[in-house]
Amino acid sequence: MTTRSITDRLGGLAFGGDYNPEQWDEPVWKEDDELMSRARVNLATVGVFSWALLEPEEGRYDFTWLDAHIDRLHANGVAVDLATPTASPPPWFTLAHPDALPVRADGTRLVHGSRDAYCLASPSYRRAARRIAAALAERYGDHPALALWHVHNEYGTLCWCDHAAAAFRVWLRTRHGSLEALNEAWGTAFWSQRYTSWEQVLPPRATQYHKNPGQTVDFHRFWGDEIIAAYCEQRDAIRAHSDRPVTTNLMLPYYLRLNLWAFARELDVVTSDQYPSEPGLDACAHVAFYADRSRSLADGRPWLLMEQGTSTLYDGEQVLGKEPGEILRHSLGHIARGSEGALFFQWRQSRAGAETWHSAMLPHAGPDSRIFREVTRTGEAVARLGELAGSTVTAQVAVLDDPDAMWALEADGLPSARLDYHAPLAGAHRALWDAGVTADFAHPEHELSGYRLVIAPSLFLLSDKGAENLRRYVEGGGTLLVQHASGFVDDRVHARLGGYPAGPLREALGIRVEEHRPLRTDERITLSDGSHGTLWSESLRTEGAQTLATYTHGMLAGSPALTRHHCGSGQGWYLSTRLDDADYAALVGRLLTEAGVEPEVPGLPSGVEAVTRHAPDGRHWQVLLNHTSEAVPLPEPAHDLLTDALAHALPPGGCVVLRGH
Repeated sequence: MTTRSITDRLGGLAFGGDYNPEQWDEPVWKEDDELMSRARVNLATVGVFSWALLEPEEGRYDFTWLDAHIDRLHANGVAVDLATPTASPPPWFTLAHPDALPVRADGTRLVHGSRDAYCLASPSYRRAARRIAAALAERYGDHPALALWHVHNEYGTLCWCDHAAAAFRVWLRTRHGSLEALNEAWGTAFWSQRYTSWEQVLPPRATQYHKNPGQTVDFHRFWGDEIIAAYCEQRDAIRAHSDRPVTTNLMLPYYLRLNLWAFARELDVVTSDQYPSEPGLDACAHVAFYADRSRSLADGRPWLLMEQGTSTLYDGEQVLGKEPGEILRHSLGHIARGSEGALFFQWRQSRAGAETWHSAMLPHAGPDSRIFREVTRTGEAVARLGELAGSTVTAQVAVLDDPDAMWALEADGLPSARLDYHAPLAGAHRALWDAGVTADFAHPEHELSGYRLVIAPSLFLLSDKGAENLRRYVEGGGTLLVQHASGFVDDRVHARLGGYPAGPLREALGIRVEEHRPLRTDERITLSDGSHGTLWSESLRTEGAQTLATYTHGMLAGSPALTRHHCGSGQGWYLSTRLDDADYAALVGRLLTEAGVEPEVPGLPSGVEAVTRHAPDGRHWQVLLNHTSEAVPLPEPAHDLLTDALAHALPPGGCVVLRGH
């Protein structure tokens, strides 16, 4: 199954969101029917947090209320994305199975009273989850309203309890085969950590000082696999009764607990949730970052935005609202980058409960409100874009993304606690976005030959296979930029000996890093080309590479900071510090020029976003989003699907979707 079958059922792109009718009464349901029709809603996610109503006591189900709502939605022309409610077990479950409650690394057992109060490794929880998934599928598997199955919600809850410890040991036996291999992989000769029986092996719980880095990364890997296994159990229980596609909503991009590449392969449809953490233009760049990662996880298949907020911008301890026009621009930002629609959390803003103040399509103020008017305008726009269904987006540039590298930077005892995984990843994508270039994300071991430029911003851990793959990419004619502190450890989190990075990658880059020298928190250094670095520096020597910029400070004065090496038919660049944003953008611009990569639409001013969607039959559409307050002339007039008219310019804060010739 693919999203094409969903859009066929819907008759176009998806528009709607989470719907929780159990929070309301019949007069509100009647208003929902009328307002959903007005807003052009065609897909509602139902039942995400309804376990207590669906199974009021163990083994006894009550589907009568859900029957009525699914039938009502269907009669109103709204298809259903039916969820399994397993992200929020009811109170009776935790009372009957207290061992299934999650335990933190410090040994604290959490209690019922929020969502996600479970341990995924608990046998009783897994049985209950499979049981209710099967019961729902048996009842609704062929319901005409059903377009999609939605397993769980935002997987990512970890646990350090004894159930998790037992499952971790089983996983370790499979991965390493023997205690001898485990001891070697974890380097247990250090600090007298050698294990002589499997019962001695525990999760990396709170301890006196630094945890073992190999143990830490393996624990993340274990949970990545355990979460996928839990999902697959529910998915397979559903497939026994239903032929509709099955998915779960991935929370992007900052959940550090999932192997997203592996998880995406198990989904019939890749779906994701997106909530920007900064306002204004930064939020628009975040939308593109989330969307490009989701599309890349789909690996050529269409994907679907499952959740966004109508007016939700997380900013530290406060939640900011979106500006006028941003609901449409953010929604079209996802659709531009391949999403087969735009869904929200949630349809009607809750009047009580833990997320009372989470924004919704229909706010507390009701339909006579700016937000609902903008939602209706967005629904009308999405309804006009049905011909985009099934089209995809291609890119000439890839940013490398590896969960193992992410987890390695979560380990204790690193040379700098300020080494971060996502900041360089987002920084690389932002520089490309500002340059008007669409980017994919890729794993270091993926096939990369189709890209003109590959950027490796944060590969502290790099496997031998990944290093060899990058060497082949450069030798084959690709342009590669590798950034500081990359390839320092292998996939066992063992330091690379003989100089960093990994051997095959050193050949591609023509350099050898001898020493890392983190910078002080407030330290800012100047390179010989006038650019500025922060956070990190390295003592390296060239082994065939050309030095393009040198350090000008301290013991590193005169030594290489930025290098380029011709290897085979390609080029390997190495940047050994973190550049200021403007200097990094200039470097990325230089690399794009050398690699022959042009902006999606040349000549557009800063703050105007352009992406092209391509259909298999050769048709294409350009989506242009104006994030500025100025009108922008189009390079040439074209037919705009949003207005069904010839467009000559982008209005301030406006959007066009242009049908290609």
